[in-house]
Amino acid sequence: MAHLSKNLIGKSALLLVLLEDEINEGYTRTLEQLQWKYCMGKVGSMEPHKVVAAIETAAKKHQLIKPELYRESHALYHAILEAMEGVTRGQIQLGSVQRTVGLRFAIIRGNPYDSPEEGQWIAVAMYGTIGAPIKGLEHEVVGLGINHI
Repeated sequence: MAHLSKNLIGKSALLLVLLEDEINEGYTRTLEQLQWKYCMGKVGSMEPHKVVAAIETAAKKHQLIKPELYRESHALYHAILEAMEGVTRGQIQLGSVQRTVGLRFAIIRGNPYDSPEEGQWIAVAMYGTIGAPIKGLEHEVVGLGINHI
């Protein structure tokens, strides 16, 4: 049986998004030694589909997924939705209920298991704010989604 290694893909994605400005070369070198691909970005919107689109675009631009392979796009989509559920407390609604988000995100793709047969996984972490579309009336949020490819 393949066991989850000490290299946790979700924890790594959360560290990337939370330590955005303080990330050091040693940490990113560790990800590269694990042969994990990653990218980071920002998105703000009152519309959930724009958040999804920004993250999908970043994953494609940084070659974390192959757009021509449905299973890869599908895995990313579900990881994004899972993270959005955390950000929106289970109700993926924004503009329709007068909420807006400002988020940083990190995406990591790799194998977090000891056995290579477990294959690739993808993690999406989000950190930022949610609230009424009035500056200063928001609060912090975090979300994490992980899916197998």
